[in-house]
Amino acid sequence: MSTCSSINNNNNISVYSFSTTSHPFRVWDIFKRVNFGTYNVLSNVGNVSPSLPAPSTVCCPPHATTGQPPTQADLPPSPEVKEERQIQAMRTVCHLAAQIQAMVAQNIKVGMTTDEIDVLVHEAAVDRRCYPSPLNYMGFPKSVCTSVNNVACHGIPDDRPLLDGDIVSVDVTVYYEGYHGDCCVTYMLGDVDAAGQHLVQAALRCRDEAIAICGPGVPFAAIGFKVEEVAEEEGVSVVPCFSGHGIGEYFHGPPDIYHCYNDYPGTMQEGMTFTIEPVISQGKGEVVILEDGWTAMTLDNGRAAQFEHTVLITNHRLYQTDSSVLGEVMRLELLPLILKIQVTDNYNIQHTGTSKCCCYKTGCVVKLL
Repeated sequence: MSTCSSINNNNNISVYSFSTTSHPFRVWDIFKRVNFGTYNVLSNVGNVSPSLPAPSTVCCPPHATTGQPPTQADLPPSPEVKEERQIQAMRTVCHLAAQIQAMVAQNIKVGMTTDEIDVLVHEAAVDRRCYPSPLNYMGFPKSVCTSVNNVACHGIPDDRPLLDGDIVSVDVTVYYEGYHGDCCVTYMLGDVDAAGQHLVQAALRCRDEAIAICGPGVPFAAIGFKVEEVAEEEGVSVVPCFSGHGIGEYFHGPPDIYHCYNDYPGTMQEGMTFTIEPVISQGKGEVVILEDGWTAMTLDNGRAAQFEHTVLITNHRLYQTDSSVLGEVMRLELLPLILKIQVTDNYNIQHTGTSKCCCYKTGCVVKLL
């Protein structure tokens, strides 16, 4: 689940608020429509059902009852270097998040509502003695974020059926035995047009190439430069106001991971865990936040796609090049191959040339057969 940030860089970041009461869902009409392909543009929010309860048998984070995230005083003052026991806890919770994401991949289909996805994720989390981290986080009413077509981020599950040709980002985060694990996949349903397929593939490439530069001693800011570089090559845009984040016993903490050009200080160290989760749009990076305080729609109606991994920085001796030890970026959640989906990438270990890292590449762009 992304954080919404203001950052110090040269981008023009525009986030607008919008009241659906004073302007009933038609704000988009005042903006020039660009031809981004063939798809259904969401111009409103569907009916949102009541939140699902978490049973008392599940270990819950503090925000489950308070609705409030940790205060600054409760967070580590700088990016946390985790001990082995914490790393093992992160591996466990991220594996659980990946299992739930895999269940989404198995079950998502045309005609399904995003509210049904919420029920699936919630029940799968509870079955694994997990708490769905988004639930009641700063008042978020659901257990998962589902962002369809021109909803860039933080979409609230509702009663709208998914249509043939939709793309939908499903952002799963769960809390287990004191730790959070976070992952997001954009799914293509049915016959997605060529422009939509290109966007989804570009978003995946942005995330994976950003992961591929990571390693001990690499500046956090380099992630944003790499995402911007890939986005420019692909002819798409970064939505700069949504960032990755440190994660562990806290849902969101240091470091801030900006996916655009930035000057965020600090470098990666062995034992750090954080998310890389760029939101990529067909058009410009401007979004409007609806009056629910969460739903972020692109201002120009272009579609958006997002992929996310939680990563762990390690320093294993995999092999040596020019007598320098390569770092390793270990993705903490590895999506298994699912029979019902077509995976466009295979498991392999890939050396990234001159960058100080390797990464496990997993297939995460999926299209229902």
